[in-house]
Amino acid sequence: MQRTIFTTPVVNTLLRGFSVAFLRLTGWTIEGELPPNAGKSVFIAAPHTSNWDLPYTLMVAFALRLNPYWMGKASIFRFPFGGLMRWLGGIEVDRSKANNLVAASAQAIAEADGPLQLIVPPEGTRSKTRYWKTGFYYIANTAQVPIILAYMDYATRRSGLGPVFQPTGDIEADMAHIKAFYQPFKGKNASQFDQGADL
Repeated sequence: MQRTIFTTPVVNTLLRGFSVAFLRLTGWTIEGELPPNAGKSVFIAAPHTSNWDLPYTLMVAFALRLNPYWMGKASIFRFPFGGLMRWLGGIEVDRSKANNLVAASAQAIAEADGPLQLIVPPEGTRSKTRYWKTGFYYIANTAQVPIILAYMDYATRRSGLGPVFQPTGDIEADMAHIKAFYQPFKGKNASQFDQGADL
């Protein structure tokens, strides 16, 4: 995987200090930690309802000493911002093309030399959506890594890492369990997060 802001010496240290200070000053509480056996894992990023989710996610990742990569739509990787987005850990996803994103993502996780956390927003969009995409589930299942239930609750200014979830292969039961965990959390634009959505 490409070098990112999280693996760049000195920059990493400076931005971690800034992130911890900013989050504390603005009233955010960061909770949880990455378990030792989840260095390679897939993170659910929910609720995802605003462009503000990205900078807050990056700051929380610095505070928790993570090495995250995240998926974003192809349009945000266009010139002149493509290089910056990749340095921030972004991986371009072209939704108009049929490609085996699950297999490629699982292979990247498996071949990484060290810890790597792949952040995937299950809604797949900041707009209101009734259905969650299941790519994160199949990536984790294919790579044989756990799913981390990461959250960001703007109502209480709490963010962090929830339980580790190991896919069972029964996707309907697993998704019901996962989505029940996210019911209490509110995104920045809370009305766009359909907490009662079906798979």
